Amino acid sequence: MKILFLNGPNLNLLGTREPDKYGTLTLDNIQTFVGQEADKLNVEVDFYQTNIEGELVDKIQQAKGKYDGIVINPAAYTHTSVAIRDAILAVEIPAVEIHLSNIQKREEFRTISLTAPACIGQIAGFGAFSYKLGLIAIVDYIKSLEQD
Repeated sequence: MKILFLNGPNLNLLGTREPDKYGTLTLDNIQTFVGQEADKLNVEVDFYQTNIEGELVDKIQQAKGKYDGIVINPAAYTHTSVAIRDAILAVEIPAVEIHLSNIQKREEFRTISLTAPACIGQIAGFGAFSYKLGLIAIVDYIKSLEQD
């Protein structure tokens, strides 16, 4: 099983950007943390981060036939990107949306996710652990499809 982790704008600044909201771990730290869990689950994971919306759309489209699932933290694009939402729907690959912070406890404009309805579920508010939970959730979901 192969899972693609997609990370949106400013997540390359994790560890130094607003640590009170996003924690002190870097994206590399989180990738290592997720990789350890992936090894336990016997799945392969690839990580990609970009600040550019179109690159996220391209990666989602390129995932078809290559990945079994997507775990995505669209970051600020969560609240604005119809393009990312449409790409997730178009490729028909199960996806889980994740967030480090609880977007429901943030500014009003952050409480709305345009991308979550295209996903099988959303995990938010558990810091770096949201990534691990996202991996567990997508793997469990894909395995349940294989059993049907």
